[in-house]
Amino acid sequence: MSRPPFPPFNEETAALKVRKAEDAWNGQSPEQVALAYTPDSRWRNRAETFEGRDRIVEFLTRKWSRELDYRLIKELWAFRDNRIAVRFAYEYRDDSGFWFRAYGNENWEFAPDGLMRQRIASINELPISESQRLFRWRQGPRPQDHAGLSTLRL
Repeated sequence: MSRPPFPPFNEETAALKVRKAEDAWNGQSPEQVALAYTPDSRWRNRAETFEGRDRIVEFLTRKWSRELDYRLIKELWAFRDNRIAVRFAYEYRDDSGFWFRAYGNENWEFAPDGLMRQRIASINELPISESQRLFRWRQGPRPQDHAGLSTLRL
């Protein structure tokens, strides 16, 4: 199995890799998202560390059961060879109806087949009001004409 585009990345292929990841995460299918990672992929997400696709599926299933109405935007920050740095923001509400916006950075390392073998995420979040929400598209991938992080000044 492989997942184009493949390293080494240039600006166009790195940006495409970032958008494909964003679209997959906005689809909220843990099993589909996990296929973009090597079977032994290593993750650090906040204080949690783990390895492997099964654990990725468990993590994302847990995440999206708590983070309702989840919407994510990723943006390419930097790239080199088989690595990509991404900044992102996402919005969600909890089961009590409180809204949050999370901001963070991810560092990605890819295998030659284009699968991600390491993901390191640092994330902060803050409460927002419903009126402060900026990510209001329907469930699924962000529309092509929706503003990105830089345009939204996030």
